[in-house]
Amino acid sequence: MWLHNETMLAVAQKRWTYVYDNKGTELHCLKRLSDVMRLEFLPYHYLLVGSSKTSFLHWLDVSVGKLVQSTLTRRGPIDVMCQNPSNAIIHCGHGNGTVSLWSPTVKKPLVSMLCYGNPVRSVAVEQTGNFMATVGADRIVKVWDLRNYGELHRLKVPYSTSHMVFSQRGLLACSMGTFIRVYKDICKLSSAEPYMIHNCKEVVTDLRFCPFEDVLGVGHRTGYCNLLIPGSGEANIDAFESNPFQSLQQRREMEVHSLLDKVWVMLFGK
Repeated sequence: MWLHNETMLAVAQKRWTYVYDNKGTELHCLKRLSDVMRLEFLPYHYLLVGSSKTSFLHWLDVSVGKLVQSTLTRRGPIDVMCQNPSNAIIHCGHGNGTVSLWSPTVKKPLVSMLCYGNPVRSVAVEQTGNFMATVGADRIVKVWDLRNYGELHRLKVPYSTSHMVFSQRGLLACSMGTFIRVYKDICKLSSAEPYMIHNCKEVVTDLRFCPFEDVLGVGHRTGYCNLLIPGSGEANIDAFESNPFQSLQQRREMEVHSLLDKVWVMLFGK
């Protein structure tokens, strides 16, 4: 998981979590983040979030190296997790078919939604924070309106889905074994026809869209590949928000400004 810029990344290994630079040099060993299964980074709060096999959610402030909060969810191992990009709330999928929303300022879930009668396989939240997509072991993809927590529509997919991710323009990519299906306007239309289908010929282990590019990064068991997905990336770049063409001096200045503008934990979700 990349941190605030491309020079640092966090890796959850078998026992502890480690931070490396872009040359592969180990910078930190985060022993407080142990047995982590999933990682998320909240850029406006400088918080690294880890979900563990022991049912804990950890929030670590990487700017000062302080563990902000550790919450025991009591819902079993947390292998399904994503963040809401609009308010940094953490969404977790559980084996009892529920999706729970968590904040470091509250010990109990903010919302607990019963989405399936079987385990939740993957959760993804759209960039505006208004829509959430979930998929269960029954191969049904459901789209939810997070403004009223109601189901908009559902879609039956042909294979078991393990990973889902939204692009900046609202395209939904789903990994189904060796296949990847991309759906367009799934938050508005209940169309069953995929926008694109690709066979990686290897079991897919992770998906991520590249910001401001029409590129989908795919990690699989034997390596990594890129797919061109037309219309997935945002064409209009806000250089004050995220500048992919920034110089070394601009990157240093942006890092300082982002630290000064860091949102404190007590203002979480506001």
